[in-house]
Amino acid sequence: MTFQERKQLIEQEHQALLQRANRPLPSMNGIYTRYEYPILTAEHIPLEWRFDFNPTSNPLLMERIGVNAVLNSGAIYLDGKYLLVVRVEGNDRKSFFAVAESANGIDNFRFWERPITMPEADVPATNIYDMRLTQHEDGWIYGLFCVERHDEAHPEDLSAAVAACGIARTHDLKTWQRLPDLQCNSQQRNVVLHPEFVDGKYALYTRPQDGFIDTGSGSGIGWALVEDITSAKIDDEQIIDQRFYHTIKEVKNGEGPHPIKTPQGWLHLAHGVRACASGLRYVLYLYMTDLEKPWEPIAQPAGYFMAPVGDEYIGDVMNVLFANGWIVRHDGTVLIYYASSDTRMHVATSTVEQLVDYCLHTPADGLTTAASVQRINALIDKNQEV
Repeated sequence: MTFQERKQLIEQEHQALLQRANRPLPSMNGIYTRYEYPILTAEHIPLEWRFDFNPTSNPLLMERIGVNAVLNSGAIYLDGKYLLVVRVEGNDRKSFFAVAESANGIDNFRFWERPITMPEADVPATNIYDMRLTQHEDGWIYGLFCVERHDEAHPEDLSAAVAACGIARTHDLKTWQRLPDLQCNSQQRNVVLHPEFVDGKYALYTRPQDGFIDTGSGSGIGWALVEDITSAKIDDEQIIDQRFYHTIKEVKNGEGPHPIKTPQGWLHLAHGVRACASGLRYVLYLYMTDLEKPWEPIAQPAGYFMAPVGDEYIGDVMNVLFANGWIVRHDGTVLIYYASSDTRMHVATSTVEQLVDYCLHTPADGLTTAASVQRINALIDKNQEV
């Protein structure tokens, strides 16, 4: 095969992938609808990012820069387009951000010409990833993301790391202003900015933890107010969604995208982690907080909302669903963007009405077997009355 023949074949296969239509799968639970194909994978990355198309310097037309995974995207609807700020992880294990665009939010996602060049903080990071996007009422679009650096307190341990919350803002997802990292007394990997001021301050959903991986004394999703986002510092933090023994969030939990405002309250999407025989299992769950007091829970359905199924279970880090982006259409449709097994991006659709109904009418976790059986018997009794 000649250089030009191979180039033509690669381009044809890539275009066929980008143009592939997605179709909804039957919704058995009536809560959400999954789709047949992932919306973004490593194969969706532009060919110009991976191949040197100069026949002199790359006569065999081999891939020069490999991409391992495409995952964990923030999401926003802007200027008539569905935009995902995606975490792209190279074969070298370094992650960076890139914007993928779709006209319908379901398929035909295409990356912008170049990845995001994120300005460095005062202390450069080894790795950045998992951006949450918030279009705040102050007029800026904020991106909050994890900043990973080597733990210099343990120079001999090449796996020792520290996590901080990076903060940047933009108006168009093209030009970014980097702000100082969030200051706090704990490590932070999952921090989300509330879209409105609370008592004239910026509000954050946090996940305090003692170590880079282990939560330690961190007991769940936190709530904190900061005076100035350009020099954000947490002085006081309260836990609003706790972890519990023998639940889907006994090991750790974290806020996903910023909550959706509904007439009944703020609708939250989060991830919960528990230990199992094959390692750690990540699932998604929902909860709601009070409309006027977003730090006060009003509904906490038991168990998970979504868990890995089929091919979603398989990947770089198996048995994982993670979401940090969703978009609400004007008709109330919610597009939920989630990654499976730290490898690829998917979309599921629901509505605000369905998700709120699920939250308000799904029983809470009674934390014991007896309570679970009691809930089922109560439902059986109700159905027999009908």
